[in-house]
Amino acid sequence: MSPHAEELPGFYYDPEKNRYFRLLPGHNNHNPLTKDSIQHKAMECKRLRLLEEEEKQNRKTTRAGLNSSMLLQKRQLGLLSSTSYCRLVHELKVNCMQRRKIEIHSPDSSVAGTNNFKIIVADVACERIFTVNDVEHGGCKYGIINLSGLGKESLTVEMYDNLYFTNRKVNSVCWASLTHPDSHLCLMGIAETPGCASLLPASLFSSTNPGDRPGMLCSFKISTAWSCAWCLNPQADNCFSTGLTRRVLVTNVVTGHRQTFGTSSDVLAQQFATQTPVLYNGCRSGEIFSIDVRQRNRRGQSWKAIRLFHGSAVTSLHLMEAEHYLMAADMAGKIKLWDLRTTKCVKQYRGHHNEYALLPLHVNEEEGLLIAVGQDCYTRIWSLQDAHLLRTIPSPHPSSKDAIPSVVFSSRLGGSRGVPGLLMAVKQDLYHFSYN
Repeated sequence: MSPHAEELPGFYYDPEKNRYFRLLPGHNNHNPLTKDSIQHKAMECKRLRLLEEEEKQNRKTTRAGLNSSMLLQKRQLGLLSSTSYCRLVHELKVNCMQRRKIEIHSPDSSVAGTNNFKIIVADVACERIFTVNDVEHGGCKYGIINLSGLGKESLTVEMYDNLYFTNRKVNSVCWASLTHPDSHLCLMGIAETPGCASLLPASLFSSTNPGDRPGMLCSFKISTAWSCAWCLNPQADNCFSTGLTRRVLVTNVVTGHRQTFGTSSDVLAQQFATQTPVLYNGCRSGEIFSIDVRQRNRRGQSWKAIRLFHGSAVTSLHLMEAEHYLMAADMAGKIKLWDLRTTKCVKQYRGHHNEYALLPLHVNEEEGLLIAVGQDCYTRIWSLQDAHLLRTIPSPHPSSKDAIPSVVFSSRLGGSRGVPGLLMAVKQDLYHFSYN
């Protein structure tokens, strides 16, 4: 019988054994042949096959005939512009990235490799990575990884943590530039009910003497927090925003002044513009709207400016450098590029997988790449220019809800003289995909 056998209700066709098997309505210890177990087995077989191809370097470029000699020849003949040449070279680099495990050192030997990574977020210079790790007894542990030791030969990093903050579940985190670039961290999380918003000095995680630790700049209780963003525009200096249940809270951390904007839905994603004091918000309802934070929120006035709509909950936003375009992802797995001047979708990036998770987007305009990790634990890389899917990277660990990788991509991991590549944190491990 053909591998594309006809589906029969209540039965599963096994192409290897060329026969049908009855599906059980639920899990059964004696014969665990259920729809979920079949799908999990198929996904795991696919992941192992792709990992084997990765190790053997059997990957093929997604564009026919794309190779370094062809590119160089076309460039010399004048058939490729410098922009197109650079873009295609980056595509080749993405295809050639190889995975290597990073060794994590810590002054406290009990820290490294003991808790699963949940979130990693790089500062602007990509010199440090803030990490959120799940703790077995509940809550989260926070730390900072210094990437300065990430060389081309030795892949080692130093990790520092602060054991004082261990019992708060973190939903969202962003770097904040208060006294100097990336000097603090905004944390949004749940302590009990209600939740908690905190602004912590980054130096808190590098001091080895407990007596030298600076205190929190601010911390206050709020309803459940979903997202946060720091404003770098001088017209709204020292402000950070918190996306809450049916409202947006903008706080000036120096003066303590707060502005509240009521919404009809939970705010799951946020980003400030840098050229104007405008905050973009993505909601559970699928709506995306902007707020000019200079205006005062008066009852009866409409303060929403630009409004866009997705068909599902918006999980991530990224404002492009020129601030004419906004990238947004949702819980239906759709990634769209919106033109803010015409409020129309101009591109879609297909292949992303999401059903209910808050998954971030990573955009690198310099290399022309979009990176997103799906709920299926695959890391996908697209060309920003034509939305072509360039590479799909399987996770080194079996797919599960608690093993979705968190990634960082930069051409300078470790600072201006750092190494380029993709960092992937999954389970208790950190990996580097070399981008040379």
